Order: sequence, then C-alpha cells, then structure tokens
Amino acid sequence: MSDSIWRQLWNVPNVVSLVRLALIPLFLWLVVVDQFGWAGLLLGVIGATDWIDGFLARRLGQVTEVGKFLDPLADRIAVILAVIAGLVTGVLPAWFAWALIAREVLIGIGAIYGWTRGVTRLDVRYLGKVATLMLYFAITFFYVGVGFEVELLEFAGHAVGIPGLAIYYWVAVQYVGDMQRAIREARVDGASR
Repeated sequence: MSDSIWRQLWNVPNVVSLVRLALIPLFLWLVVVDQFGWAGLLLGVIGATDWIDGFLARRLGQVTEVGKFLDPLADRIAVILAVIAGLVTGVLPAWFAWALIAREVLIGIGAIYGWTRGVTRLDVRYLGKVATLMLYFAITFFYVGVGFEVELLEFAGHAVGIPGLAIYYWVAVQYVGDMQRAIREARVDGASR
C-alpha cells in the first residue's frame, strides 16, 4: 500500500468508517445466535453513525478518495447483509427484502455498465441518503420488533420502510439519468484526448 493511500486511510473519519465495517461481523454473529433484537440495535448504531464520518471529514478537512469509497461501502455491506439475513431468518417481510435486493442488483448492474463505458464516479444524491436512513430505521425496527417481540416496532418498520423503499426506487430512476449524462461526458472526454 502506497504511503499516500496509507495516510488517507488512517484519519479520524476513515477510522469511524472502518469501525462501522468492523461491527458488521458482530451483527451477523448476533443474527446467527438468534439475538435479533440486539442485532437490530447494533445495526441501528451502524446506521446512526453513517453521518459522523462525513461530518468529521468535512469539519476536519480530511475528505479523501479512500473515505469517499469507505463510507458508502460500509452502508452497502451493512444493508445488503442485514436484508439477506433478515430474509433468511424471516425477520424481514419477504416482499420488503426482495424489493431491496432487486434494487441493489439493478444499481450494481448499472454501475458495472457505466464503469465499462468510462464512468468512474456518480455523485450521491441527498434524497438517496434520506432513503437509506429511512431503510436503516425500517430494517432496525423489524429486527428489534421481532427480537424483543414489540409489534409496534414491526408496524413502525412498515410505516418507515414503505415510503423509504419508494424513495429508494425513485432515486434509482434519477441515477439512470445521472449515468446517461456521465456516459456522454466520458465519451466526450475520451474523444477529446
């Protein structure tokens, strides 16, 4: 690992992202041992700290390319694993889990398509962050509700999850437009070289 990447990796915001990533195996272990309530609370912590790394990066002037990669990586891994584990264990409603999985697969295919056409980065949309936060809450509510047998939290999971899912899909549609523009720009940049 080059010295530059090493210095970028070990700053305060990136350590927060790394800690968030390190908590994911503990979350999975709690799921495996049927401690869904505690797993949900831990997922809530992972999700609630999402804003901290970005805030610290901007505040401390430590915004790095490594950090721009780590932060969304922690979110994607946490959400995907929580959804798959929730589907397998029955913690999440199957329709909800499959809708999230389908959206992630479509976004992944779109990212690969864009990458093969020269797109290296798309800016994150604010509405996408709102949807991700809502889905973190919904998934957490389902886990905690099932784990601690609190039906009101399962209801809250639906109440937050359904609009969060709708926004998540709407943002995916917006990303299609962003991707088309980015592909056109990559072609123009490639042609001008």
